[in-house]
Amino acid sequence: MTGLEHLAVLAAGLGAGVLTSTVGVASLLSFPVLLAVGLPPVVANASNTVGLLPAGISGSYGYRAELRAHPRVAATVIATCAVGAVAGAFLLLKLPPGVFEAVVPWLILLTCLLVGAQPPISRWLARRRAANTGPRHQMSPVTSAFSLLTGVYGGYFGAGSGVMMVAVLGLGTDLELRFVNALKTLAVMASNLVATVIFLVVADLDWTAILLLAGGSVVGGYVGARVGRRLPPTLFRSLIVIAGVVTAVVMLV
Repeated sequence: MTGLEHLAVLAAGLGAGVLTSTVGVASLLSFPVLLAVGLPPVVANASNTVGLLPAGISGSYGYRAELRAHPRVAATVIATCAVGAVAGAFLLLKLPPGVFEAVVPWLILLTCLLVGAQPPISRWLARRRAANTGPRHQMSPVTSAFSLLTGVYGGYFGAGSGVMMVAVLGLGTDLELRFVNALKTLAVMASNLVATVIFLVVADLDWTAILLLAGGSVVGGYVGARVGRRLPPTLFRSLIVIAGVVTAVVMLV
């Protein structure tokens, strides 16, 4: 890579770090940049996952107050996404290129629809629940299963996995969106951490790209957490939908 390409990857890491802790579509920015500087798709995908791990760590640290408020949910998110990411990482290494990408844009569009429709759906679900059940502050088995599937996707490709986790937690719990955003960032971190361990052992990686992404993303992740906790719920949900639709359209084109 040239000097300008180094700067482009570093800047992509910074921007992707902010996106990790806010709207959750970091790979929409960083993955195309890695392709543009000449990395093969699978190498770019694996290197992108490793390079963005610091963003998830710093972003989760930035959300530490929100995560401490719901430790059981945080633990469930870590466990389900970590287990799912193992399967996703091996799918990336074993499946022919393009298999999963064919359905990924449609999955992202579906989750955008769910995020946008979450308020009326949640109100309808609340009316159907018995009056004495109270708000849902824990993850049900069904919600945990969808969190596991999100972890699989995060370990395989990851673009839009944060959008998916917002939909899962938004429909499966009654937590405020600032807590959902924190848990979404934690989910991305858990998936990337497990996938990174696997990729370090068995995948081809570009360490120059990884170090540049990591340097930018560790700053961006923490900055994004400070921004994300201040986003009004309606604005946050709108940004999630817009980012997810853009991701899906870019992948389809």
